[in-house]
Amino acid sequence: MKIIKPSTLVEWAEIHPTSAKSLLRWLEIAKKARWSTFSEVRRDVPSADMVKVGSLKPVFIFNIAGNQFRLIAAIHFNTGRLFLLDFMTHSDYSKETLI
Repeated sequence: MKIIKPSTLVEWAEIHPTSAKSLLRWLEIAKKARWSTFSEVRRDVPSADMVKVGSLKPVFIFNIAGNQFRLIAAIHFNTGRLFLLDFMTHSDYSKETLI
């Protein structure tokens, strides 16, 4: 996948140092991937979830650092691009209303 603005992920790792190793591992997986469906995402990242936001478009939720953090991304399967949208602690994610 082509990760749009991977520097954002590096910034998140600096803000949340306990997530750095897991974020970099996720980045390795995502860069090597050639996902064209959600089931292919789940094959490589079994804990990934897909939810629809208010616009009814899907976003993909990845558990990071043993479920301590959530990485939220938009995946455009038709173009092979992955957009990093947000990164937050599990407790902050639980407070958010994505749907």
